[in-house]
Amino acid sequence: MMGSWGWGMGLLGGLGMLLFWALVIGLVVWLVVTLTRSGQSNASRGAQPDSALETLRRRLAAGEITLDDFDRLRQKLGV
Repeated sequence: MMGSWGWGMGLLGGLGMLLFWALVIGLVVWLVVTLTRSGQSNASRGAQPDSALETLRRRLAAGEITLDDFDRLRQKLGV
């Protein structure tokens, strides 16, 4: 009686098991990649922000403030 299923059930069962484990491994890889990427973005958020002087220099270079504004603000910062 057991042989009545023949090759079909054995082949489909093996293929199903292969697909199941491929799915499990794929999910684990996806999870590791996702957690690694979010860890990197969190690390970059934790990096020190630009110093106030660097921000002033960037604003001066972009033309957002004048040289007089830059000097006045730099003196207020004590740098």
